[in-house]
Amino acid sequence: MGKKLKKRDIDDELLEAFYAAEQDWKQIKALMEHSVDAPASTRQLEAIAQAKYIFLLREVRHRKINAFRIRS
Repeated sequence: MGKKLKKRDIDDELLEAFYAAEQDWKQIKALMEHSVDAPASTRQLEAIAQAKYIFLLREVRHRKINAFRIRS
């Protein structure tokens, strides 16, 4: 039998992943806005980063996680 995971620990990990995904997506998005002719691979990376961010955003909202407890 393994260690029982607490909901708060899982929620904290989810929030950390959410903030990391948000930062990655915004960084790639800014790079795309400043580039003249972005390669297809960069556009694909942006689409993947955006999809990951939106998925994690929906999960955070579904679980009704309060972001203030980890950011303080």
